This record gives sequence, structure tokens and C-alpha cells, in this order.
Amino acid sequence: MTNVIDILTERGFIEQTTHDKELRDYLSAEKVTCYIGFDPTASSLHVGSLVPIMSLAHMQRCGHRPIALVGGGTGLVGDPSGKTEMRKLLTVEDVANNVLGLKEQLSRFIDFSDNRAIMANNADWLTELAYIPFLRDIGRHFSVNRMIKAESYKMRIDSEEGLSFIEFNYMVLQAYDFLELRKRYDCCLQMGGSDQWGNIVAGIDLIRRVDGENAFGITFPLITTASGAKMGKTAAGAVWLDAERTSPYDYFQFWVNTDDRDVGRFLALFTFLPMDEVRRVEKIEGADLNAAKSILAFETTRLAHGEEEAKNAYQSAVSMFGARQLPGNLLPSSTIPRGSASSDDQTVPQLEMPADAFNDGVPCFKLFHEVGLTESSGAARRLIQQGGGYVNGRRLEKFDEMITSNDINDMEILLRAGKKKFFKIRIKN
Repeated sequence: MTNVIDILTERGFIEQTTHDKELRDYLSAEKVTCYIGFDPTASSLHVGSLVPIMSLAHMQRCGHRPIALVGGGTGLVGDPSGKTEMRKLLTVEDVANNVLGLKEQLSRFIDFSDNRAIMANNADWLTELAYIPFLRDIGRHFSVNRMIKAESYKMRIDSEEGLSFIEFNYMVLQAYDFLELRKRYDCCLQMGGSDQWGNIVAGIDLIRRVDGENAFGITFPLITTASGAKMGKTAAGAVWLDAERTSPYDYFQFWVNTDDRDVGRFLALFTFLPMDEVRRVEKIEGADLNAAKSILAFETTRLAHGEEEAKNAYQSAVSMFGARQLPGNLLPSSTIPRGSASSDDQTVPQLEMPADAFNDGVPCFKLFHEVGLTESSGAARRLIQQGGGYVNGRRLEKFDEMITSNDINDMEILLRAGKKKFFKIRIKN
């Protein structure tokens, strides 16, 4: 059986591991239980969380049992890692509602049936702790001198706001999580982002001191785009896994717009397509590379939103931009439709309007605002004046240009704001 370490390494997941040889032997010898923590600061995860999610899915595919630990308890404290200011403290109700949303999303990637994976919440044990016994039994194992050298604390200590006492406890609580999961589920492997290295090592050390047992850690690199931007951030904000926050169509378009230099890397990280197929993508260019982007977008959307939504998003893209030729030998394991896709999509925002509404013409800036492509008429004026307004692919020259019956093509008018925002007006007689 292929060692999951080899799979994660080949696909670009691993930055650091503890006890390299012992960890490899451990994962080769038996089915193990591993965990990753997810911070419930929102009711949805975003694209930046996909590396840990996909790593848990790979662990499960290799026969191991993943634990998705939702920080219902630590979420009430706030993780200082990677932050220069204190996180907003959440209420118990906020955290409880967010936990429900995260569980639903994680279930799309990980099979929780028949105890094949576990969804745990550290509120189950952290909120029950007695303070003085916890300090005596657990706190005594932590050196303040070592803690303040951790990167997650150094950034905050050096910041203007400083590090609060409540945040200073976070490393101790996360280490205790690892100890508790080892006792409850025989979990001896924690994984997380590179900013979690100090917290993971603290947990390994605590398990050794309290129980005399070995434990292991793996961290993932911070994923950035070829341009150096943080993965999952756009001008419009985060790209969410929740369809209410980021529609399946917009999610699909986010991946279609991947930089040419990132296509192969993102196929390795964010899909389950075989690596021998993915490696071939690194040698292609032009139209074939654009086709590979469509497949990347389809596969990532399928994982996050399901096969039907992925097909709808793909059909919508075909309707907007025309069909791309998808060679049969390009990433053949993908389930993307390779025949002619229907242009009768329902996922691009649209509405019906009577044909006679355009008899006298409608000023284009008013139409853009009315259908929601801009927040105001003034914003629509600026958009069009700056060359960002289109009708049926034609750039509008004047903000008050009239959209008339002459602009109806096949009983439709297609509006576009910038490169990515579309709206379709369906004409009814």
C-alpha cells in the first residue's frame, strides 16, 4: 500500500514533519487516527481551508481515520497565530451556529459514516475544565520562556496591541486537545498550517510528558498564487465554500481564472485526479492549458458543491464564453462533460423582461444598476466610463448609451461588468 506521506509529498502538501522516519514507519505499519483543528470564526470555510480539508480526505482514502476537530472551546478564546491584533471574541451561540455550518461543509469531502471519520468539538472537554486542577496537572509542563519564542506569539508580542493573557493560553489548550484526542481516540498525529508548528510541537511534548507516548506532527505550507497573493483572496473578498456566500458559478469562475503558472500545482493540491495525468499538464500551453483550467474548475466545484452544480456552472461558462474543446486525453479521469454543453443555463443571474420595454431604449447605466451589476447608478456610470461595461460582448462607449430592441440576440441581452460579472436578460414577447 502506498504510504500517505508519499502521496502528500508528491502533491505538494508537506512543509515539515516531526520524527521523519518514525512517522513514515508508523503510517506504514497500521491504520492510524489523525486530526486537524478548524476555527469556527465563521459559519463557512473558504478556499484557504482546502489544503487541510484535502489532506484529511487523502488520509481517509489511504485507509486512515481522520478527525475534524471544530474549536468550539478554543473559538471562545481566539488563536493568535498569524494575527497582529486580537480576534473578536465570539459568543457561545455564535460558535455553536458556526460549528453546524462547518460540519455540513466538511461532510462533502470526508465520509463520516460508520465511524470512518469523526467530527469532534473541543468544547466537550475544554468548557468542563476546573481551572486550578488544570494548572496543576497540565500548566506545569509548559515553559513560558519556550512559549514566547513561538512564531505565533512573537508576532503578537511585537505588535502595538500586544498579546493578551487569554490568547497566551491558546497553545496550552491546543496541546491539551491533542492529549485528549489521544486518550479518547488513540489519535497520535496532528496536522495543520505552517503557523501551527509551535502548537503542534507543544502537544507532542505534552503527550510525552503526561503519558510517556510518542506522537507526530505534519505542517502544510502557506499556499500563495504565482503572483504572490494569498490563496483564496480576491478583490471581492474571500472565496467561500458556502453556496450562499459564493455561488457555485462564481466558485467555478474563481478556478477558471487561475494563473497559467498555478494550474498544475492546483490540480495536484485541490483535486484527486491522478498525478501522472496532472504532470502532463505542466508541459501544455495555449488552448489546452485553458481547457485544463476548465477541468480544474469543474473538479473543485464538484467536490465543494456536487456533480450537478459543477455541470450547471460549466454549462453557464459555456453559455457566457462559448464551448472549449476538451481533448479526451487531457486529464481523462475527470468527469467533466466532454460533449457539447447546453447553453440553456440557469445559474448565471438573469430575469425576464418584455420586448417592448426596449422599444424606446433604456440608458445602459440605469439597466446595469437595476439588474444589480452595480450598487448604484453612479457606480454604473463610472464603470462604463472606465471601459468596464459590455452588452453582448460589445464595449459600451457612453454611460448613457441606449439599450434598444436592436440589442436583442436570440431573445437575450447579455450584460457584463468588468471581466467576471454577468447578467442575462431573457426577452419574452
